[in-house]
Amino acid sequence: MFKALPIELVQEESNDLVQLINPDQDSELKPSELPAELSILPIKNTVLFPGVVIPITVGRQKSIRLVKKAYAGSKIIGVIAQRNPKAEEPTIDELYRTGTIARIIKMLVLPDGNTTIIIQGKNRFEVKEFIQEEPYLTARVELHHDAAINVNAKEAKALINSLKDAAFKILKLNPEIPQEAQIALDNIQSMSFLIHFLSSNLNVEVADKQKILETQNLTDRGTLLLQFMLREIQMLEIKHEIQKKVHTDIDQQQRDYFLRQQIKVLQDELGYDTPDKEIAALRKRGEQKKWSKEVAAHFNKELDKLLRINPAAAEYPVAMNYVEFMLDLPWGEFTEDDFDLNKANKILDKEHSGLEKVKKRIIEYLAVLKLKRDMKGPILCLYGPPGVGKTSLGKSIAKSLGRKYVRMSLGGIHDEAEIRGHRKTYVGAMPGKILQNLKKSQSSNPVFVLDEIDKVRSDFRGDPSSALLEVLDPEQNNTFGDNYLEVEYDLSKILFIATANSLDTIHPALRDRMEIIEITGYTQVEKIEIATKHLVPKQLSEHGLKPAQLKFTKESIAKIISSYTRESGVRGLERKIGTIIRSVAKSVAMEEAYENVVSGEMVKKALGVEIFDEELYQGNEIAGVVTGLAWTQVGGEILFVESSLNKGKGALTISGQLGDVMKESAMAALSYLKSSADSLNIDNRVFQQYDLHIHVPAGAVPKDGPSAGITMLTSLASIFTQRKVKPNLAMTGEITLRGKVLPVGGIKEKILAAKRSGIKEIILSEKNRRDIEEIEKHYVKGLKFHFVNSVDDVLRIALLKERVARPMKFVFTEEKTAILAEPQPLKRVARAK
Repeated sequence: MFKALPIELVQEESNDLVQLINPDQDSELKPSELPAELSILPIKNTVLFPGVVIPITVGRQKSIRLVKKAYAGSKIIGVIAQRNPKAEEPTIDELYRTGTIARIIKMLVLPDGNTTIIIQGKNRFEVKEFIQEEPYLTARVELHHDAAINVNAKEAKALINSLKDAAFKILKLNPEIPQEAQIALDNIQSMSFLIHFLSSNLNVEVADKQKILETQNLTDRGTLLLQFMLREIQMLEIKHEIQKKVHTDIDQQQRDYFLRQQIKVLQDELGYDTPDKEIAALRKRGEQKKWSKEVAAHFNKELDKLLRINPAAAEYPVAMNYVEFMLDLPWGEFTEDDFDLNKANKILDKEHSGLEKVKKRIIEYLAVLKLKRDMKGPILCLYGPPGVGKTSLGKSIAKSLGRKYVRMSLGGIHDEAEIRGHRKTYVGAMPGKILQNLKKSQSSNPVFVLDEIDKVRSDFRGDPSSALLEVLDPEQNNTFGDNYLEVEYDLSKILFIATANSLDTIHPALRDRMEIIEITGYTQVEKIEIATKHLVPKQLSEHGLKPAQLKFTKESIAKIISSYTRESGVRGLERKIGTIIRSVAKSVAMEEAYENVVSGEMVKKALGVEIFDEELYQGNEIAGVVTGLAWTQVGGEILFVESSLNKGKGALTISGQLGDVMKESAMAALSYLKSSADSLNIDNRVFQQYDLHIHVPAGAVPKDGPSAGITMLTSLASIFTQRKVKPNLAMTGEITLRGKVLPVGGIKEKILAAKRSGIKEIILSEKNRRDIEEIEKHYVKGLKFHFVNSVDDVLRIALLKERVARPMKFVFTEEKTAILAEPQPLKRVARAK
């Protein structure tokens, strides 16, 4: 309603005022003023009514010629609406037969070449005959005059009041119409002009306006107009009701919700069945899925249930999300494996140095899969210190197989629902991370990396490790059940690769389901190769430098490794390389001079003073100090066991934040030493009259484990005999009270730590010989191993006959000062067979 508002006067550039509404003026044309042949102007998208003034832009050449000729003459034309508004050159058949005589009030020629005329409707007419079409339309017409109506009659008054009331109600319901329109309506006194003015501004189709124009009787015309206005009021009231239902303080986040509610109410009012069409589309998608008959039946059952739910109900989006999730899962979708074993081997060798055992296992898996296409995916667990490439190895395996890569971090997960999902009846229910990641990958046979599986924790919400038992069991995971999905899903074709830093915290049943592959730390040679091939190019690229702008020599990388990092992996090495490259990037950005080859001096300038000494071995000048080997989660380390004696009553003190197992090793070593004192030429009185203190440095670091047993025994033997320990010697092994040396773990990490620290000889249990034989030759190059069965063998190898420079003098209460005799050769203790 009210597309164009009544305006009293329009002022043109000539300062002439054109009067648009003059209710007192007789708007009808006299018959004498009507030409015999009336020029016809077709218009589109509107209908001209008697008494109404409207502007029309004329663009057709025929119409421009007509307007100019009429404006120069009588200024009288006939205006007829087109049936088809898209027709640019309408034919006679495309024009209505009833139109309005118009007087051209003003003609304006615009700068863009278009001509705009302001016309006022006069009389209605009917075309009797079209005379010509060129150069423009002309016709003989018959004028229609409205019969005089007594406006004081009850029917006329009721009609006028009804029209005005309807117009005022429209003004009230539509806030977009300015209030000035009400003033204009109040000033209209003529019934015919009121009907024609409201008809002209009514928001209906052109055909409906034409119907009003063609109605002969003015009262009937007003009644028809009132019907259209009441229909307009009903639409506005429905719109107002919709707005009232969803009315709220709308902010930016609620705007979309408001619009959806309006659409929903409109659909209810109009009776649309759009949810049915949406469900039909989902059913069609389901028919294309490669799932089992049971899953298909369950899916269709859920769709049938969805049809019975009101779309406005809270359960509807929950059910809709569920069926859409079922469709999004890659049921039976598999990527094709690449069985080129040579290519896979090249990819693994190119992206990872070392790790031969893992590469061999992957190539074996590929070979078997090539021969037997339906092999179930293995469950591998890569176990080793941080930074050795466990996680990135999973990505390389996916690349070599040609499969999708999925990584799921298990660190900190303590809710079983993270693995198995929630039941969909709960608010905010979601599927487990396993199915969520499969949905993202759109493949049912990806390489699935379960990162940090040893960091899984359990609490009152459940035990995720127990939920993983089904996932990682090849005999069960072909029927994996997610609480949210409610139907079985096949995980058997997935290649699961778990990573862990420690096996101690992994659930025993879970550990039993995985094939453990130990990944040890890198040697210095391997680190230099990794840095040269991978780390340096990567850091140069990330810092915006080209390889030609900066080069690292092997010597500079070795300097960084030995003096600024102490780790099994290469993460710290990468950070140090990045620090050096950033210092060069600053010089390049500031256009300063710099060295393009990294030297030792440049390393020291960029990284500061050296953090670690290249060789930590501390010599053998002091009795009771022995070098041991330890395993940590970040690789191997060397540690020192120190012993000292003080005059006292035979008390034993153990310090260095040692665990129970390590304390028991110290007590076992002391007990054995007391029982073998004679063979070592030790006076038994020293055990009662001197206090013994055993200390393991780095007191702030907790230490535990049995592998320091022979180290502690050697330290005690050295302090009690005041004999030197063999230089550049380290050892690891557990002892018993009978003097047996038992094997320990973490041998490769311990060997790497020994090489880094300048150790030349290592004492191990005879049963650890098999561990040395499995290690690659370049790891043990330059080391000499002593394999022993008893502690007597350990002491014979570790203790020299030579005493320390300033041996301790023992003083006993029963005798005078006694200096121990010269050391005697060790006597082998007889052992029972």
